[in-house]
Amino acid sequence: MKGLFVTGTDTDVGKTMITSGIAAVLKEKQVDIGVYKPLLSGISREHPESDTRLLKEGSHTPLSYEDITPFEFKEPLAPYVAGKLEGKTISLKDVLHHWNQIKEKHQYFLVEGAGGISVPLGPDFLVSDLITALELPTIIVTRANLGTINHTFLTVKYAQSVGIKIVGIIINGKYSDLDLAEQTNPDVIEAQCGVPILGITPRLEERNKVTIKQMIKDHIDVPNIIKKLEETT
Repeated sequence: MKGLFVTGTDTDVGKTMITSGIAAVLKEKQVDIGVYKPLLSGISREHPESDTRLLKEGSHTPLSYEDITPFEFKEPLAPYVAGKLEGKTISLKDVLHHWNQIKEKHQYFLVEGAGGISVPLGPDFLVSDLITALELPTIIVTRANLGTINHTFLTVKYAQSVGIKIVGIIINGKYSDLDLAEQTNPDVIEAQCGVPILGITPRLEERNKVTIKQMIKDHIDVPNIIKKLEETT
C-alpha cells in the first residue's frame, strides 16, 4: 500500500491541520490522495469542527465520514479509555478490516493516529502497533516551543525501536516573534534525532481551508513528501 502515517509527540500538536493541508496541496497537484483517521474521540465525525470533516474537505475524497473514521467516541479521552466508558472494545483487527475496505479507493493515503504514538487505541494495541501493521513510513508532528526537544527525541527513538521508518519531522505552531527556544530547537532536533525536518509551520491566527493549504505551500517541503509517497509500496 502506498501512503504515509502522520503521528505526533502529543495531542493537540496539529496533526490533523498538517495532514489535511498536505492532502489539499497534493489534491491540487492532481495526486490521488485519500485519508483515514480510524478513531476519533470527543466529537462526532460529521461535526463541522471535527478532524474527520477537516480531512475530508482537505482531500476532497468521495469516501464517507464513516469510511474515514469508522469508530467514534463521546468523551475526549484516549480511544481505548473513551470506548471502555461506552462499553465498546475496538481491536486492531477491527481497524484493519475497515482499512482493507477502503485502501484501494485511492492511489495514496494519509493515515492519522490519535494523540501521540503510544496512545492506547484498544485493549492490546497502541498507535505504534497500528503504524507497524499498516507498514507505512511516518511523519512526526511536534510543537515548536520549550520542551519539544525531549518529546520529539523520545518519540523518534521509540518509533525506531519498534521498527517504524520515519521520513521526517514537521515542527508546527511557531510564533512570529520567536523566543530563543523556538529559534534553536530545529537545529538541535534534527541533529539529535538524525531525522530531516520537512518544515516549520507558523501558528495560524485564523484556521480555515484556505489558510491551512497556503501554510503548507509556504512552509512544508511538499515535493519531498510526494517523493516519499512514491517510494512506498
